[in-house]
Amino acid sequence: MRNFIGLIHKDADSDYGVSFPDFPGVVTAGTDLDDARRMAEEALAFHVEGMIEDGDAIPEPSSLETVMADPDNRDGVAILVPLKTASRKAVRLNITLPEDVLRQIDAFAEANGLSRSAFLARAAQRDITAADKAGHRKGSALSA
Repeated sequence: MRNFIGLIHKDADSDYGVSFPDFPGVVTAGTDLDDARRMAEEALAFHVEGMIEDGDAIPEPSSLETVMADPDNRDGVAILVPLKTASRKAVRLNITLPEDVLRQIDAFAEANGLSRSAFLARAAQRDITAADKAGHRKGSALSA
């Protein structure tokens, strides 16, 4: 498993943001540091899965020294984010959505450096995780 460097940023009155120097444009956020770390793992995995689907090459992880040599990165706190994609197999499916919802999904995904599939998977996983935490999950066929 490879680890990539994520940079945590926190402005007053904001969530903890995470960016990835090796993947410009990929950002996520969490309400606290633990949530930011979890979201960083998800965002990285979904982005890389999208790259693999598109046939793009995955970069080798940059060293901490290289990342921190860039003055633009010095205001962030570096964390190692494991890339967890090896065990997931992508399955193609056909779904039906209202056209306006699909436009919103595509706009949000593009603005956040995600593919449509990555955004939908991330949104579904977030809902499943929230239901698990709240004890409201029905059905045992799904696994988080």
